[in-house]
Amino acid sequence: MTPVKKRIGFLSFGHWGSAEGSQTRSARDSLLQGIELAVAAEELGIDGAFFRVHHFARQQAAPFPLLAAIAARTGRIEMGTAVIDMRYENPLYMAEEAAATDLISGGRLQLGVSRGSPEPASDGAAAFGHVPAEGETDADMARRHTEVFRRAIAGAGMARADPRYAGASAGLLPVEPHSPGLDERIWWGAGTRQTAVWAGGLGMNLMSSTLLTEDTGVPFDELQAEQIAMFRQAWADAGHAHEPRVSVSRSVLPLADEEDKRYFGGSALREGHDQVGRIDGLTARFGKSYVGPPDVLAGQLAADAAVQAADTLLLTVPNQLGVDFNAKLLGTIARHVAPAIGWAPAQ
Repeated sequence: MTPVKKRIGFLSFGHWGSAEGSQTRSARDSLLQGIELAVAAEELGIDGAFFRVHHFARQQAAPFPLLAAIAARTGRIEMGTAVIDMRYENPLYMAEEAAATDLISGGRLQLGVSRGSPEPASDGAAAFGHVPAEGETDADMARRHTEVFRRAIAGAGMARADPRYAGASAGLLPVEPHSPGLDERIWWGAGTRQTAVWAGGLGMNLMSSTLLTEDTGVPFDELQAEQIAMFRQAWADAGHAHEPRVSVSRSVLPLADEEDKRYFGGSALREGHDQVGRIDGLTARFGKSYVGPPDVLAGQLAADAAVQAADTLLLTVPNQLGVDFNAKLLGTIARHVAPAIGWAPAQ
């Protein structure tokens, strides 16, 4: 079997606030620092810059201006989302925004989407004008929006031509602009094994985080590796022509100097094991954080079954500590941790 090429990227939740020690005190700070960290990550040979999208919160909410700015400042690194809540999205407007961003980047956009997660607003999607149809759930609506979005970015006709204004055009008009290949770079954020099977059958890549909304009693990385295996089997059974991609997210905090120890030394004992809890009435298993000396983390990640099964590892970063700290953190991981999982810096 051909070894899977490993990629690593950072995942920023884009928080800002005035808490003591925060270097990211405003929305402007968060956006500009996201751009600068992407530039720094590219210089380190990191493969991706990804951002969490969360509405009605002091986090990134409108990803396309940020991703387009990163695209214009960089030349190689992928940029994307992890993930966009599709309950909130107008699929055709999102298709236009996504295609324009992808064209600016030269085909480097990687969009993670999902059916949504717990959020501050009790019915935020309705405030955006999106309400499930009769008989639909919120999850059904998110999947419907996703289906329309994927058809639109693939170039399907979406609106009937008006012969008075469309010239020689007839039939259905596609949205413009169109970015060829973008439809193969959509990832579904799957919280269960069954959802991963559904995504694989439809030909969407798999984005799996440090939370699964199910628990079988096995360690988190093994449950996630099982999810990945089921996804790949569903993809193969569906006969999709292109190769699937799979990402997993991990909190990796190497303690390489006194500054690292001051911030995260106490986390090693608190967060170094899986946790089981309840999310929206469902039993959920949370993956552990990796905190410790770089050589120890290298061995632990090399033994993580899901990290080995995925082609992309997304590293959650403490973005409020600023660009310099996070560039240092990524540099430590790139030099002393990531090679243990088979990663090499991009040239």
